[in-house]
Amino acid sequence: MPRLNQRLGLTRYEADEAYKQALDFYKKGDLDNAEDQLGKAIDALPGNSEYYAARGLLFLEDAEYEQAEADFVEALRLFPYEMLAHYGRGAIAYKQKKWDEALEHFTKAYHAKTDRPETLYYLALTHYQRGEFASAAERMFAANELFEKANDRRKADSGRWLKELAKHRLPTQKSLLEGG
Repeated sequence: MPRLNQRLGLTRYEADEAYKQALDFYKKGDLDNAEDQLGKAIDALPGNSEYYAARGLLFLEDAEYEQAEADFVEALRLFPYEMLAHYGRGAIAYKQKKWDEALEHFTKAYHAKTDRPETLYYLALTHYQRGEFASAAERMFAANELFEKANDRRKADSGRWLKELAKHRLPTQKSLLEGG
């Protein structure tokens, strides 16, 4: 039988309040308290995939990879299309130089939410690591446009990568025909 709090919606309210507090702590750079608040949100509402994914990202930022991976796996068990969890699993795979796994998760994260430039950025870097320079350039160009549109400081990084990727352009048919 569900707890009275659950039936009245108080558990959901408590969980959301803890989540909001976690975000406030995160903005202040206090990862430990942010993680604690997300733990409270999860305790109050353990079926919410977003809470696990958010805590996983905090663990990832804190270089606690095993805990991050566990939270991402749980988030995806609860909701297989959880964008943040796929992004996080992609980031871990990227750090471990598991390019196929990184590509799989970043692609799923992108399909879950197509307007996130950081996902496109890491998709581009993953393609680059795999030697797929045309795909890398295409994704980096899209990321750069989104960073530019949002006036995001990361546009400088994507701009540098676009210059790097320009060095790897495949010769066009015309240049091949001209002997170039």
